[in-house]
Amino acid sequence: MDLYFRIAPELYLKRLLVGGLERVFEINRNFRNEGIDTQHNPEFTMLEFYQAYATFEDLMTLTEDMLSSLAKELFGEMKFQYQGKVVDFTPPWERITVAQAVARYGGVPEARLSEEGFLRGMAKELHVPNAETASSGDLLAAVYEGVAERRIEGPAFVTEYPIEVSPLSRRNDLRPHIVDRFELIVRGREIANAFSELNDPADQKYRFEEQLRRRERGDEEAHFLDDDYIRALEYGMPPAAGEGIGIDRLVMLFTDSPSIREVILFPQLRKEG
Repeated sequence: MDLYFRIAPELYLKRLLVGGLERVFEINRNFRNEGIDTQHNPEFTMLEFYQAYATFEDLMTLTEDMLSSLAKELFGEMKFQYQGKVVDFTPPWERITVAQAVARYGGVPEARLSEEGFLRGMAKELHVPNAETASSGDLLAAVYEGVAERRIEGPAFVTEYPIEVSPLSRRNDLRPHIVDRFELIVRGREIANAFSELNDPADQKYRFEEQLRRRERGDEEAHFLDDDYIRALEYGMPPAAGEGIGIDRLVMLFTDSPSIREVILFPQLRKEG
């Protein structure tokens, strides 16, 4: 019997929502065979939680309250030093869309980001893989990562992610090419990722199938098709929102540590020589 390390507990915690548990959380170990650097370790700790009848906007408020009160408990105030600069967790935090962030930090008019040719040109300048054939949503996400994310001081909630890079998120009612999702960015790093959950089994199956097509085209991070999870959604999952917070990166912030290796007892290291 083949067994696997999990990349996240997400699909299993959401099965519990189907089973009638309206609020669930887990502090867990996740395993991802990614590169090793100051922000990434193949084994890391995550707080992941889900709440029925909540939206991603509810989780913005919850996240502000939770992390600002934690800073107050640790430092006596909501401001603290990280690597020589002040981080201010006093609510409310900035909210900015992916497109607005690209416009601000890329120095381009936001309106032009809806032009596929213009966006494709930006992606080529950044040497984005498959820039000639990628969808507009994939291009926008890649350009955002290339020119904006690392420059956001935060704390800031980045919203309106393209649907192509959010296969488990609920479509926005008015603009179905984006999803109801945010990432919390602090000092250029993703600290949390949250969204209103997709609970439509037909839409979820279509998204999984699209992820399979992406995997066949060489995208190793694309999701596999989980038939059992689709079956759970067919029984009925209530409207819900969920969030994952990277514990190690949060500890890095609060302990003024420049590298994730300093807050993990046995970090993975590159081979000698």
